[in-house]
Amino acid sequence: MAACATDALEREEALRFDHGGRTFVVIRAPEGDYFAIDGHCSHEKVHLAGGIVDGHIIECPKHFGNFDYRSGEARALPACIDLRSYEVKVEGGTVFIKL
Repeated sequence: MAACATDALEREEALRFDHGGRTFVVIRAPEGDYFAIDGHCSHEKVHLAGGIVDGHIIECPKHFGNFDYRSGEARALPACIDLRSYEVKVEGGTVFIKL
């Protein structure tokens, strides 16, 4: 599923992507790679696209729980449930998420 253009994200930036009643966040790592995880924080369902990306961590904008976006692993309370991560492929200037 096409999520966004590669040039839609700067390094250490996140973008919301909604499809089929579900929401995701696409993140560009400092090295330039792209990742995708579930879009809502597992603590209170706040969208992560509004959070800060620092290194390989995305921080929830509401209560500052954070996740390693490479794996979806919850890394700081109050987030304690991991998020699902999705395979990403970049082709022809487009970021695709395997759903």
